[in-house]
This record gives sequence, structure tokens and C-alpha cells, in this order.
Amino acid sequence: ESQVELREQIDNLATELCRINEDQKVALDLDPYVKKLLNARRRVVLVNNILQNAQERLRRLNHSVAKETARRRAMLDSGVYPPGSPSK
Repeated sequence: ESQVELREQIDNLATELCRINEDQKVALDLDPYVKKLLNARRRVVLVNNILQNAQERLRRLNHSVAKETARRRAMLDSGVYPPGSPSK
């Protein structure tokens, strides 16, 4: 959520800088700053995508671990052991 909010703030600032640049009677070259903001926005989007992918992988891993833990607990409670596993 913070990544999305940061991206939106960067977009708003870039838009505002463009508007100010257009409204100025004296020519101020704000293009380099706008480009820096857009580059920062691109990096924020990239980091956000990486974080979302990592979070999804962790969620799936956590689900698999919980499923395996429940399966093993059920086997221990029932006293049934798979072939080749050590007994109690």
C-alpha cells in the first residue's frame, strides 16, 4: 500500500511540476526534475512488483508448510506411519 501511495505522490508531483513549468513566464527548465521523478516512479513500481511476487511466494510456502504440518500431525495422532519412517 505504501508503494502505491508513493507512486501516486510521485505522479502528482510530476504533473504539478509540468503545470508550473507551463505557467512560468520565466523559462525554468524543470524537465530534468520531471525525468528524475518518472525514473523514481519506475523504480518504485519495480520494487513493488518484486515485493508482491515475494509476498505471494511466501504465502504459498506458508500454506504448503501448514498443510504438511497438519498431515504429519494427523499421522502422529492416528498412529499410522508411512513406510520407511521411524516409529515412536
